[in-house]
Amino acid sequence: MDLTIDLNDYKVKGSKVFTGRDRGIEIREKTKIDSLFTNGSDSDNLTIIIPPEIMSINPSFLEEFLFNIVNKLGKEKFYQKVKFSNNSERYDINEDLEEAVDRILRANNALTK
Repeated sequence: MDLTIDLNDYKVKGSKVFTGRDRGIEIREKTKIDSLFTNGSDSDNLTIIIPPEIMSINPSFLEEFLFNIVNKLGKEKFYQKVKFSNNSERYDINEDLEEAVDRILRANNALTK
């Protein structure tokens, strides 16, 4: 099943950034993203739509927003299952996303040692 989260639904009017751990937690809870991929279904895929006017998504926001599904899926499966749709020429999420995913997995490894 293909699932979609449109970040435009959670954007503050006039804002061009998603930033902050608290905001990441808030949107994680509002989107119920943690409840996705719970049945172990390999057919589920998620597209997260980034509004075209967004100029930045801070890694700390992404860390909190994606924390549980990155830990649930692992890095490889996360990148297979979760895609970002971004029609903006002003912002490329790849570097910020990679930093956030690496931080999440480092934090998880530190906790399990």
